[in-house]
Amino acid sequence: ALRQEVLRRAEATASSTGRSLSLMYESERIGVASSEELIRQRGALERTEKMVDKMEQDLKASQKHISSIKSVFGGLVNYFRAKPAETPPQQNGTLAPQPNSRLKEAISSSKDQEAQYQASHPNLRRLHDSDSVPGGASSAVSTEAYPKNPHLRAYHQKIDSNLDELSVGLGRLKDIALGMQTEIEEQDDILDRLTTKVDKLDVNIKSTEKKVRQL
Repeated sequence: ALRQEVLRRAEATASSTGRSLSLMYESERIGVASSEELIRQRGALERTEKMVDKMEQDLKASQKHISSIKSVFGGLVNYFRAKPAETPPQQNGTLAPQPNSRLKEAISSSKDQEAQYQASHPNLRRLHDSDSVPGGASSAVSTEAYPKNPHLRAYHQKIDSNLDELSVGLGRLKDIALGMQTEIEEQDDILDRLTTKVDKLDVNIKSTEKKVRQL
């Protein structure tokens, strides 16, 4: 009776650590998806900033033309003068959004574990998974450290294996969280910069409209 109770508790513990492992992989999958959405958001912010830069450049060109046509002489001079070369807008970022290196490495590391996630997810487990059949687990710990009973030894090995995998997985989750934090901080800087540019553009647009009405 005592042996059966020990086996029952060992089996319950192995199942519990297996469920925790599945939850960890699910959290990791959600973390990767959220990180990729953050990267897409960075791309949208960078494209918006480039559009604002282009609008600012076009507005400056318009202001020069408005100033030049205030006098007939100025208009004639500028008519025969070669069109000045446009200054390209300041480039911020690259065409493809580039997340911070910490987040990029965290996503790559987690995606490498996707196969293990597929195997550990409760809805995708095979009927003959080692969780349900004692003897299918393995561990780096020497077999001498485990009970001699083969069934009990298999449960203990599975528990240790799950705990080892949980430890590594939680480390990856931590890296994802830190990478997302850094990415959010960098995007906050982009938003602050973009807000300043939009405010400046708004002032310049109003100033240009006023000059047009005075022509």
